Amino acid sequence: MNSRVTLGLAGLFLVGAIIAGYWGLTLSRQPAPEPVATPVANASAAPAPAPAEDPARHPVVVLVNDVAPFAPITAADVTLEKLHTVPAGSLTSLDQAIGRTPWRTLTAGSWLNDESFEAGSKLSRMIRPDERALAVAVDEVTNAGGQLTPGDYVDVLLFLRMDTLNVQPTAQLVVPALRVLGVGEQLGLTNDGQPSSPARSNDEKLKQDQLRATARTVLLAVPEQLVSRLMLATQAGTLRLAVRSADEKRLARYWAGDSDSGANLANANRELLQFSQLAMTAPPKPVATHTGGAPRKSAVEVIRGNQITQQTP
Repeated sequence: MNSRVTLGLAGLFLVGAIIAGYWGLTLSRQPAPEPVATPVANASAAPAPAPAEDPARHPVVVLVNDVAPFAPITAADVTLEKLHTVPAGSLTSLDQAIGRTPWRTLTAGSWLNDESFEAGSKLSRMIRPDERALAVAVDEVTNAGGQLTPGDYVDVLLFLRMDTLNVQPTAQLVVPALRVLGVGEQLGLTNDGQPSSPARSNDEKLKQDQLRATARTVLLAVPEQLVSRLMLATQAGTLRLAVRSADEKRLARYWAGDSDSGANLANANRELLQFSQLAMTAPPKPVATHTGGAPRKSAVEVIRGNQITQQTP
């Protein structure tokens, strides 16, 4: 091979080697490409789509905090909840509640209406205008074995022991069909149908049932015309409460001022027998008057303890 050809090939290879080395050096100095971040779905960052409005739901103002009496309601105390069934008379806008002052304690979770801001205790909102709430003392027997519940209807019976004024034991119906407002500390429903002492948990409900079974007082809704009679009966003898059947639907309006409430009151007065009549004792004999003859000696009444005797001097 010619030496010139050999030298030409060697020069060509040298130039190729130089070009390849420069190219490799240039590529090594270029910055590495930045890794492309793969987007990761973040459920917390992505806003959830707003639920579609249900036209069947309506706003109701509900308390989220307990509100003390005479404390104005603030925006932090109330919220709007959408309900399918709107309670009658409930407030539907926050502006209707904010700034108003209740007369009594309002508990969290209860919905508001205009009656929430009216004066009066829970008990006063459980009776009708022509009724009075009267408490009577009870024990396990009088309390129907501890089974009385607010909302029951009872007949009040009176038992009188034998004494000098009542020659035989007597028992009679004093007032029929009285509504039980409360047993012990547990109260029933107010006039707007809301529970006066709602249980917030099963444990609290169990505690209320235990206290109700051992209660020593029962609150009764008594017609105004019969309050004095029941008061006298509580002092005259021993009371018993006889529970009436829940199937007697007319009891809900028995003393409510309807057209037949006057007849019910007249029947109650008519059926209240005198104690001597109920005991079937003979009426007192009339004192005979003497127009002539020798004057009779008057007898002297001698009292020894519970015994009364007549002695003629």
